[in-house]
Amino acid sequence: MKILITGGCGFLGARLARTLLARERFSLAGRPAAPITRIVLADRVAPPGDLAADPRIEAIEGDLIDLLEQQRLSLAGVDAVVHLAAAVSAECEADLDLGLRSNLQATLALLQACRTLPTAPVFVFSSSLAVFGSTPQGPMPAVILDDTLPTPQGSYGIQKFMCEQLVADFGRKGFVDARNVRLMTVSVRPGRPNGAASGFLSGMIREPLAAQACTVPVAAETRVALASPAATIAGLMRTLECAAQHWGARTAVNFPSVSVTVGEMAQALRAVGGASAHGLLTWNPDPAIERLVGSWPGRFRTDRAQNLGLPQDPDFESVIRDYIRENPSAVA
Repeated sequence: MKILITGGCGFLGARLARTLLARERFSLAGRPAAPITRIVLADRVAPPGDLAADPRIEAIEGDLIDLLEQQRLSLAGVDAVVHLAAAVSAECEADLDLGLRSNLQATLALLQACRTLPTAPVFVFSSSLAVFGSTPQGPMPAVILDDTLPTPQGSYGIQKFMCEQLVADFGRKGFVDARNVRLMTVSVRPGRPNGAASGFLSGMIREPLAAQACTVPVAAETRVALASPAATIAGLMRTLECAAQHWGARTAVNFPSVSVTVGEMAQALRAVGGASAHGLLTWNPDPAIERLVGSWPGRFRTDRAQNLGLPQDPDFESVIRDYIRENPSAVA
């Protein structure tokens, strides 16, 4: 079995690759279990050392559109594609052309490459909760349901929703086995901050636990929907495993989440990390980040995801404790 992961050398992509490699045999889309013989990681950066050393890993470095146009990335023999590569929210808002190329055009190029294959690969597209947005003229419902109409209020969310429709149409045409999934904000991410507007939702936990100060750019009452790295990867694995007849409609599945205010996140940090960690937080609202993050939904009811067996974190304190257990060297 051969699987392509775009953005495969990033945090989620690398973790997904490790999880797949740990399986001796894997049942893709409900088919008989088979060994994974090759995982292709396409990314702008090199893979982590442990993945680079695994003979089942093929790493291809470069811009995704360039790789496809120059035929440096071939989809021949690919059974599944997990498309994680994307420009993130704040980047897309600051640079429209970057977002259009990295998100919309790259996704279309990847789908067109799948279209040439003799069989339709499973195609998992990682969309985002940012496809939902709220304005005074068009407020969101208090709770997002499986059939709530997306109303994105930022370039990133708009591009993600456009890509969802492309993936669904290529699935309708039979070119791919379409699996659109909307990821929640992943917290707590280890490592360095990224360019996402939501990056502080990891930083406000990660940095104080490492005895570093962190500025929170939104009001404490801002409500957000979060999922741990472990729950997110488990959801992607279940998405790959699910049989086509059980997956259902080509519309996107909202991943399960923990609903919490930013102030409650700070209190969870105090409960787990103590007053010294909590004291390293300072609050300095950034209007641009407040506008973008504040337009996103904070509560979901994810009946479809739960019926498909996608896991949910119990609470945010558990998420912090999982981060500490998985990253002991990052905690002071």
